[in-house]
Amino acid sequence: MRLWLMIAALCSLLWAQTPEINASEQALLELAQKAEEERMAQELKEEQRRQLTTDLQRTDEVLARQSVWQNSYGSYLKYHDVKNRLEKIQKEIKALSKVRKNSEEREQYDFLVNKELILQDQLTLLKDHADAPFATLLKPEEIETVPDISNPFDIFTGISFKKRLDSVHSDYVGRGKELRMLTSALNDRKKSLEALQAIDENASRYADELSAVGKKLQHFENGLETHKATGELYKKRMDEMELHVDKEIKKQGVKLLNLGTTILVLLVVFFVLKYIIKRYITDNERFYMANKIITFVNITLILLIIFFTYIDKVGYLVTVLGFASAGIAIAMRDWFMSILGWLVIVFGGSIHVGDRIRVEKDGMVYVGDVLDISLLRITLLEDVTLTSYEINRRAGRIIFVPNNYVFTMMIANYSHHALKTVWDGIDITITFDSNHKKAAHLAKEITRKYAKGYTDITRKQLNKLRSSYNLKNSNVEPRIFVFIKENGLCISSWYLTNAYATLTLRSAISAEIVDAFNAEADITIAYPTQRLHVQRERSMPSQGEVV
Repeated sequence: MRLWLMIAALCSLLWAQTPEINASEQALLELAQKAEEERMAQELKEEQRRQLTTDLQRTDEVLARQSVWQNSYGSYLKYHDVKNRLEKIQKEIKALSKVRKNSEEREQYDFLVNKELILQDQLTLLKDHADAPFATLLKPEEIETVPDISNPFDIFTGISFKKRLDSVHSDYVGRGKELRMLTSALNDRKKSLEALQAIDENASRYADELSAVGKKLQHFENGLETHKATGELYKKRMDEMELHVDKEIKKQGVKLLNLGTTILVLLVVFFVLKYIIKRYITDNERFYMANKIITFVNITLILLIIFFTYIDKVGYLVTVLGFASAGIAIAMRDWFMSILGWLVIVFGGSIHVGDRIRVEKDGMVYVGDVLDISLLRITLLEDVTLTSYEINRRAGRIIFVPNNYVFTMMIANYSHHALKTVWDGIDITITFDSNHKKAAHLAKEITRKYAKGYTDITRKQLNKLRSSYNLKNSNVEPRIFVFIKENGLCISSWYLTNAYATLTLRSAISAEIVDAFNAEADITIAYPTQRLHVQRERSMPSQGEVV
């Protein structure tokens, strides 16, 4: 290109004084000018391509940030991808099941069946994202019932409720801003891709990416519209709740002000009466009696005014009676401790109805499900458990545990904080000359197979527990240990199982492990054995023989 430009410039200098330029020289000049224009157009395209690439990188940075919307959309795509793969595998399984299979096809069939189970588990985990990518995010947090403000103490509840409303609304608005930012970034990315496609020689180069961005942008725009409409209705509802709470708070404030004014007037009146009797009654005994009567009447009137002010709420009558019964509680210590234990259980959240707990008392162990938690005791239904099998040898009894045992006795909760699984173990002893590595591998595969569902459930539950407890060891996979015993090597298999049905899974795994060990020629289950060393009696030496 530069060579042509130099030739054109040289020709112009040589023939600058020529009065007329012939046709070939004119064509040469036009060709050089056209080449220069093409070069400038190509440079402009390159500059545009660099700018658009920079814009794409900027939008990629925005879209690459961690976001609940991106995660939700990714889960939505993952669900449909897993669903399509599952349908494809099911078709292949169906096709293979109709033909006679050789060893290679049998291996392929088993692989597809296992893959189908894995995909079904994944599909179950992602089922919440099946219908729409933002179903849970677009749904506002459910607001609890507006509190009934019927006394001065409920004013603090109303204020806390208003703060809760503001927090919920701010969170929802914040999610909307994030969605708006992501939608804008997707729109910019789509425009940049369209511009790149327009200037690129290969028009189909960005077709697939443009299609994916277009679909994603459509979902995000629909979600943005839904969020906007839902947010407006949500705000109106919250405003109505706040107006109701403000009205009730104001009502209770006026009521409290009137009550305070009345009590203050009574105190002033009785103070004046005490001043009068002190001035005009000189007899000490009569003054003491009059003073006591005025004090008693004063306190009684104040209590009656407070009582009748809030007579519409029976709860406050119970409160008054509770203070009056404080003296009785001293004489009934055990009952009082049981009631205090009930408060600890109910408000502490350590035990709930339906939980499976273990109680120890005087050397006896009871395991059962909580049927009821009353003021004085916990009612258990004793179930068939490993404790029943190994220790008690009976079950089905109704056990009554006083609530005050939470302060003095050991109570274990197998299902605390929604944790419905426990570790269980099975020990099988094999001979010393058995292939213990193969035995441990077989035991691990069998326990992993049967306990997989409980392992996944426990992993999720432990992640939730991290917000309340300091969990350091959260390994939930089956654990296999090999110990030396006097009769052989003990294969100890530990796995997670349902806290309410430990014996069922233990029975199934035990039978499976025994079958697997018996099927192997180099694995022998050991029994208590004895080895006898027989030595022949030596003959007596003959006479004269040196011993």
